[in-house]
Amino acid sequence: MTTPAITDTDPGEAQDTRVPVTVLTGFLGSGKTTLLNRILTEQHGLRIAVIENEFGEVGVDDALVLDAEEEIFEMNNGCICCTVRGDLIRILGALMRRRERFDQILIETTGLADPAPVAQTFFMDDEIASQLRLDAIVTLVDAAHILEHLDEVKPDGVENEAVEQIAFADKIVLNKTDLVPAERVTEVISRIRAINAPVQILPTQHARVDLDQILDVHAFDLDQVLQGDPTFLTDTEHQHDTTVTSVGIDLPGELDEKRLNTWLGDLLRTKGGDIFRSKGILALAGQERQYVFQGVHMLLEGENGRPWRDGEERRNRLVFIGRNLDRAALNEGFAACLAGVRA
Repeated sequence: MTTPAITDTDPGEAQDTRVPVTVLTGFLGSGKTTLLNRILTEQHGLRIAVIENEFGEVGVDDALVLDAEEEIFEMNNGCICCTVRGDLIRILGALMRRRERFDQILIETTGLADPAPVAQTFFMDDEIASQLRLDAIVTLVDAAHILEHLDEVKPDGVENEAVEQIAFADKIVLNKTDLVPAERVTEVISRIRAINAPVQILPTQHARVDLDQILDVHAFDLDQVLQGDPTFLTDTEHQHDTTVTSVGIDLPGELDEKRLNTWLGDLLRTKGGDIFRSKGILALAGQERQYVFQGVHMLLEGENGRPWRDGEERRNRLVFIGRNLDRAALNEGFAACLAGVRA
């Protein structure tokens, strides 16, 4: 393997000059995009290149990420831990050809990604290993919903991504602690410790965490990982739960707000247990700003986004990710919310 680049500082002391890379992971709806927006907009003086990976047929996350000076690269044709690892290597190689434009790289995985194959990338490709340093795997955990996902029974041979994301974490941001009682937080911490005893846990709300605790922290230790999992660097295949799918909808037009609220309310009340994640950028009739909504199971929140630009087509993009999704019913139900469509 290629020797990492080092520079001498004090006699007998060497400094790793490779670019630090943070892998931001966590199950669907844990708050990754919220934390990413904080990283992109906070005055920390760092230039960060961001690689985003979406699970879904319709890209939505690009519109959820706030405008920022940082370079953002999208990968939305599959899960970063399997089908698009080649794309990841290609993007990382392209980034290193303009190394002078950034200080760090942040990779946001899909909520269904196993972080282990992503981490392997930084040790199994000599060129990447010589220029990039995996700094930390930071896992966001949704205190309100994580226990249900940890306890989910999977088919034989299918991994539980929520467990894997905690197991490989160097840092855990325990998010949404304000949505559950203290007893629940204690139980969640206990379950995390049972999976990954030494990991540092950072309880928080709205993904408000001190960035000094998660960026350039030198937390990933390959030797320690190999002690716990000697097969870590073996490039083995893994299997996702094929019952978890996504339905993407992309329709032009404006929405009747009352019909939309009724439809979404009924949908999440009756099917929310199977809908792990919902998110969208919508055009409401009579409104000059985009409407942004995000949901986790039956919890839904929305807010006004940026103004629609002059001449911009008003389109609605939304994604549902979950189990037993009825594509036809979702498309039909949403289309019925368009203004001008007979109820």
